[in-house]
Amino acid sequence: VQLVESGGGLVQAGGSLRLSCAASGTTFSIRAMGWYRQAPGKQRELVATITSRGGSTNYAGSVKGRFTISRDNANDTMYLQMNNLKTEDTAVYYCKADLNAAGTYVEVWGQGTLVTVSS
Repeated sequence: VQLVESGGGLVQAGGSLRLSCAASGTTFSIRAMGWYRQAPGKQRELVATITSRGGSTNYAGSVKGRFTISRDNANDTMYLQMNNLKTEDTAVYYCKADLNAAGTYVEVWGQGTLVTVSS
């Protein structure tokens, strides 16, 4: 499985962006997925996760109520709608997929997309 993020860019505080994560390869093995981010000089942190069929989601407290994670399994794509962006949301955003490959669980990461929020 390969993951490719897109949709990052420069936006003013209070603005919105939608990130996409397109999966390819043996996508039938994908289970839960998630978005993570890493700001300069900081550790990578969880932003949001979503279960295999999208029935359950989880958010970091700092983004709850502003970000929405979703997935379109028919098109092998996951999204992150980000509203009311703040300067502290500036980071490289990564998508992650948890795979079940013949009983072995594997994590796959995308290359990241940069989100910059200006004041």
